[in-house]
Amino acid sequence: MLSAFSQLLDTPQLWGIDSRVAALSGVVAFGLLWTYRRVTRVSVAYVPGPEPESFFLGNLPEIFQSQAGVTDFKYQRLYGDVVRFKGAFGEDRLMVSDPKALQYIFHTAGYGFLKWPERTEISRVLMGRGLLWADGDIHKRQRKVMLPGFGAPEARAFVPIFRRVGSELTAQWSDILASSPDQSAVVNVASWLSRSTMDSIGEAAFDYQFGALASNDNEFMKAYFGLMSDTLGSPPKFTIFMQTILPVWALQLMSKFSRARNLVHARHTADLADAVARELVDSKGEALLQGKGNKDILSLLVKANTSEQATDRLTEEEMLAQMRTILLAGHETSATSLCWVLLELARNPDVQTKLREEIRATERAIHARGGSDFTAADLDGMTYLGAVMKESLRFHPAVYQNYRMAAHDDVLPLSTPIKTTDGRILEKLPIPKGVKIILSIAAYNRNVEVFGEDAHVYNPDRWFRNSGEKRGPTLGVYGNLLTFAGGVRTCIGWRFALYEVLALTVEIINNFELSVTPDIARLRREACLVMIPTLEGEQLKGENLPLCITLAARD
Repeated sequence: MLSAFSQLLDTPQLWGIDSRVAALSGVVAFGLLWTYRRVTRVSVAYVPGPEPESFFLGNLPEIFQSQAGVTDFKYQRLYGDVVRFKGAFGEDRLMVSDPKALQYIFHTAGYGFLKWPERTEISRVLMGRGLLWADGDIHKRQRKVMLPGFGAPEARAFVPIFRRVGSELTAQWSDILASSPDQSAVVNVASWLSRSTMDSIGEAAFDYQFGALASNDNEFMKAYFGLMSDTLGSPPKFTIFMQTILPVWALQLMSKFSRARNLVHARHTADLADAVARELVDSKGEALLQGKGNKDILSLLVKANTSEQATDRLTEEEMLAQMRTILLAGHETSATSLCWVLLELARNPDVQTKLREEIRATERAIHARGGSDFTAADLDGMTYLGAVMKESLRFHPAVYQNYRMAAHDDVLPLSTPIKTTDGRILEKLPIPKGVKIILSIAAYNRNVEVFGEDAHVYNPDRWFRNSGEKRGPTLGVYGNLLTFAGGVRTCIGWRFALYEVLALTVEIINNFELSVTPDIARLRREACLVMIPTLEGEQLKGENLPLCITLAARD
């Protein structure tokens, strides 16, 4: 090709024009076109934001090595609800907590904002090519098949299962206290809750007994415990750099062959999960053929899959991936959310006492009507419980950030105008195709324009204010929070998770009094896709929330 081009240049004339003149004209035209596109292309470089730490990594280390929400709150305070920050090699990116912009991205544009390729690969490693990995038409198809298992009636029907698991947890904690000389004990609440939610997921989602609460020596549970912190917590700069610059196929090779401890852990957990999931899918399929069928989520999913047209059904790989997604995302986010609920109740004894009084008043009403246990309606009817739950999910969102990339040039509407670095005031922000955006759930959930001037204070009473702290566009499905995301990406299992956390909170607070320990001074909001509690200097030990428990006194 090069020799042919050389010969072309040596040709005396080309279409009546000297070839060298033609070639030079082509180069000049290309240069002018490149310059024109460079000058006229959509840019976000004029949006205010922090100085980069370095040219090679920009602001990425500060964002991905800090505790969850710390950098988000800092940027929001200094630069507002739309912040420009730097990726690798000077690439401009955005962090967004503006309500109108978030509503546009989550709801209006839908699939116009795709996932970052490198974050998609992380989802694939941990959970397979399931709902949290998928995008566009694949996501639509997978979500359609899965929806029948996650409706409101289905979620409410699982409350008795959550209550039974809570009773087992209560029995084990009571045994610990019975053997304690002073009838008190410090327990790693995070470990116990992770085991509890694993058992809840096993029975409700799969009609399967994991036995996580009954046994500490559970290989499956041990593999999952600490997986998020081990795989994603506090990534070194080299890892951040490689994830940023390498193409997806290279990341896939690393995920498959690397002998790094965290990736070996991830692959081992995936193998265990695939084996269990394949056995469960096969058994549910056989039961369906025999005209049998339970009401667990997997049975409903297998049934829904067979009723779809062949082109819309989940493949075997996708079906296994959905099971891994439910196992990890379902049990991890519920356990983590409950950890933060209990931490705030331990920190705020007056809130804990008021909640216990409401729980016991409801318990008396249940007994008066001849009932034996809390139902979904009882959980829904406790207004202070609802306020505690909304405030805890607002203050400590388990999933603190989403990562999106514009599929085409677009314009973001803004709740608050931006003053650019060159002095302009923008009420709408043009963004270029391919720009990477961090949707900060943590910062939106503490946006003072939405939740009040005291948004950085934990206060369940804000949910009873007549002035309304839920101002602005409609975003989330619960309390207008983004904790469960929104739009086409709303967490499919949000009702399941909510009833699970409500049921377990009622059981624990009804029976135990919680208080903080000195170790809480070392508590970290560990940023590892899900925000988990760890202790400073002990991150590799995984989730850790040491609280003191005693039996709650009764009249």
